[in-house]
Order: sequence, then structure tokens, then C-alpha cells
Amino acid sequence: MMPTTKLPQEVSFREAFRFWLKLGFISFGGPAGQIAIMHRELVEQRRWISEKRFLHALNYCMLLPGPEAQQLATYIGWLMHRSWGGVVAGALFVLPSLFILITLSWVYVAFGDVPLVAGIFYGIKPAVAAIVLQAVYRIGGKSLKNPLKAPVPWAVAAISFVTIAFLGVPFPWVVLAAALTGWLCARYAPGQFATGGAHGATTTGHGRALIDDHTPTPEHARYKKSRLAAVLAVGAVLWLLPMGALVAWQGWGGALTQMSWFFTKAALLTFGGAYAVLPYVYQGAVEQFGWLTGPQMIDGLALGETTPGPLIMVVAFVAFVGGWTKEVLGPDALFQGAALAALLVTWFTFLPSFVFILAGGPLVESTHGKLHFTAPLAAITAAVVGVIASLALFFIAHVAFPTGAGAGFPFNIEWPALAIMLLAGVALLRYKVGVIPVIAVCALAGLLLRWSGAV
Repeated sequence: MMPTTKLPQEVSFREAFRFWLKLGFISFGGPAGQIAIMHRELVEQRRWISEKRFLHALNYCMLLPGPEAQQLATYIGWLMHRSWGGVVAGALFVLPSLFILITLSWVYVAFGDVPLVAGIFYGIKPAVAAIVLQAVYRIGGKSLKNPLKAPVPWAVAAISFVTIAFLGVPFPWVVLAAALTGWLCARYAPGQFATGGAHGATTTGHGRALIDDHTPTPEHARYKKSRLAAVLAVGAVLWLLPMGALVAWQGWGGALTQMSWFFTKAALLTFGGAYAVLPYVYQGAVEQFGWLTGPQMIDGLALGETTPGPLIMVVAFVAFVGGWTKEVLGPDALFQGAALAALLVTWFTFLPSFVFILAGGPLVESTHGKLHFTAPLAAITAAVVGVIASLALFFIAHVAFPTGAGAGFPFNIEWPALAIMLLAGVALLRYKVGVIPVIAVCALAGLLLRWSGAV
């Protein structure tokens, strides 16, 4: 089927709002799965943005601290509908996850183990692994071309996979090495990361997009010093006002104040996604402040992995349990105090992400199509393919060996979960089934397996 040359219709703010709300409820799979969902919806099906522009925005988000998938949604929303479009897209990416996690956290601390939730999670985890594999296939297929003509991107992806999966090299170093490789190639081997396509042609196989490869940057997305200063000023006010109110109310040593300050710092350290900052969160929340225990932190990570939204939303669980444990509003308002802690921590964790996009987006748009800027970003995309592949390997191992691969191999393999993962992968890759039906069927399968006593 030939790609269409007809432009999609202009997207209203209301239509975009409905999509971003939907995305907030279906954004499973961590950043890899979430980026795969956005790619499928925005690039392939709706054609709101072209492949090249999508990857250009993604590369910038990968350089930033914070959840790259949420920042990518903010960027595209901003590009389409100005600042409020970015705010709505980024907020709706987070809010469903926040309210779901507050509910599950309350069930967790108030009622303990819930077989219903455990059964659903048993089925969703293999689906998450399949979604990540789909992301490797889709993004790798777009960013890695003929290995004989352009072997460097393949080498970058392979080295990134090995260094992350087996050598434990921190993600920021992988990104920096990839960017340096792209910069050197732009100077000495420009064909390795050059993007083709004549003027007016689309680089995707999905037809022309509303924001196409050569669509001019809209007026609101052009760089202006006054606009940059205004964004930074608003961001500073939105941080200072609640922080000042907390200090005036509880003092600097108050639990809510310390949570807000701690997670502000964590938000600026999340290069490479949530996994990179989890040791820092664990050290502070468990060992330094005692907001929760080590086993509770692990349970929170499981909730974060299997609910929609960015994985860094685990901080809402940490804050909820901490607010409950520390009785921040007194023993008669445990839920209200815990929910307030989760809301505050979410605010301070995600506020920097909005500032980074709204302030830096115009600078990124001005670099579109310039090889000395785009080659390092394209190299980062190649590295991301390797990083996502390493995440897929981690998830597959976690699904197949939930208690670790011991001496009982192959009898200790979790065959039902592995079968769910394989069937989900076939449905996604071979039959192009949507993410929502796959997740729903896998969750139901996990629930039935738990109820039947098979697992």
C-alpha cells in the first residue's frame, strides 16, 4: 500500500485533548513502550507529525533529566497548540497514573496483599515485555539503515546494548559517547547519520504528516529571548510559591518540605530514565529519611512498572507511604496527608520537565535539518535502540525467571508468563493488534491463571 500524499486535517485543541487523555490511560511499558505507543498513534496512524520531526524531538528529550516519554508528549503538544497544548499533553500523561497510584497505594497500606491486583499484574508484565520488544523493532527499523552503507549507527546501537546490559555503564555516559560519535561523523563521515529526502518529500512510509519534514516552524515555536525569560520566570515562581508555603507552614525540617526538596533534586538527576535515579531515591527515602522500608520500595516499583504513566511515578507511591507513615496531617487524616504528599512530590518532580521543554523547544526547532546538530541527535537515537534492547532483555528475564535463574533450569522457567509474552508479541508485531486490547487480554489471562491456581 502506497503512502498517501493527502495531508491530514488540522487537529483541534479538543481533539488533541481527547488523545492526550487517552494516552495517559494506555501509556504502559515504561519509556520504551510509551514512545512506541506515541510513534504508532502520532506518526503511523494519525500522521500528526513526521518520522524525522518525531525523532528530532525524542533525541532532545533523551538529553534531558526527567521522563523522556512525558517530555516528548509535552513537546509535541506544545508544537501543535502552543504552551497550553504542551501543558495539557504533559499533565494528562501523568495525572491518570497519579490517581491510579494513589488508589493502589491506599489499598496497599490499608489492606495489604490484594490477589485481584496481583493476578492482573501477572498478565500485564509479559505484555510490557512484548511492548518493549515492539519498540526495539519499530525504532530500530527507522533509525538503523543499511549496515553496509552506514555501519556506524549499528555499531553505536550494539555497543550501547552491551555496555548497558552487561557492563553496567551509566546511561549518561552512553548518551555522551553517542553524541560525540555523531558529532565526529558530521565532520568526517557525514553520510553515516545524514537523513535523506528531497525538499517536500516525506521520510516516513506512512504518508504526509500535518507537521512534516519541511513544515516551517510555527511562530510560537521560534526562539525569542523575551519568551525564554518569561518561561524561566514562571517556572521559578511555580516552584518558589509552594516551597515557600511549605516552609512557612511546617518549617524546613517538616516531612512535606523535605520530600518536596528531595524530589526536586531527584528530578534533576534522572538522566537515563527512572532506573538511573532509583538508587538515589532508595538511599534517601529508605535509609536517610525512613519514609518507607526496602520491601515497600520494591513493591512500589512493581506498581510503577505495571501502571500507565512514566516509571518515575513510583515517587508518588514513596510519598504516599511516607506521608502515611509520618502522619503528616495527624493520625486522624492518614489518607489526606498521604495523598497531599503524593500530589506535592509529583508537582516538584515534573515541574522541571515542563520548563525544559517550553524553554528549550524553540532552540531545538531552530536546529532542525542542520547536520552538525542532527547527527549527534541521530547517534543518540541509535544508542537508544541498544538501550531499549537491554531493557527488553531485562524484562524478558524478569518474566521468565521471576525468582532468578537458578539450578532448576529449565524447570524454574515461568512458562505461563513466557507464553503470554510470546502471544502478545505475535499479536503486536505480526497481526498489528492495538496496545489496549493486548494489555486487556493479557491482564485477563493473568487473572484467570491466578484464580485457577495454575500460577
